[in-house]
Amino acid sequence: MKIIKKILLILLIILLISQFFGPDKNEGSLTSLETFISETNPPENVHKILKESCYDCHSNKTVYPWYSNITPVNYWLADHIKDGKKHLNFSNWNNYSLKKKEHKVDELYEEVEKGEMPLNSYTWTHSEANLTQDQIEAIVSWGKKVQADYKQQINSK
Repeated sequence: MKIIKKILLILLIILLISQFFGPDKNEGSLTSLETFISETNPPENVHKILKESCYDCHSNKTVYPWYSNITPVNYWLADHIKDGKKHLNFSNWNNYSLKKKEHKVDELYEEVEKGEMPLNSYTWTHSEANLTQDQIEAIVSWGKKVQADYKQQINSK
């Protein structure tokens, strides 16, 4: 029994010490989204959806919840954000080619339409990110329009 207590004490000490370390946070500026917003011109309702349901994981600006300061949760969040930005980063919109922008918008509204985005692991703790059918339809409608605009630009070159 003493060995179990010693092991638990050591694990507790390790857990406490680990709280002083953590990954870098994704705390860029909202100005990094200006290119995306000006080019795609989302209506106010769609922009609100993007802000509440997408930007935390798909931009350089994350609004962190209180539990993001707890190790190992902070590492899980950092990995989740890194993976989200790898697939789509609204803050890097100006670095994407027209063809890539067209493709990213296509993926965006398709993932939302299929219910793949936002992820369940995100909506569990961010209930405001749960999308209604009307919100999904607004994203899809806006996305199809933006995609058509990009296709037209691509074809006119």
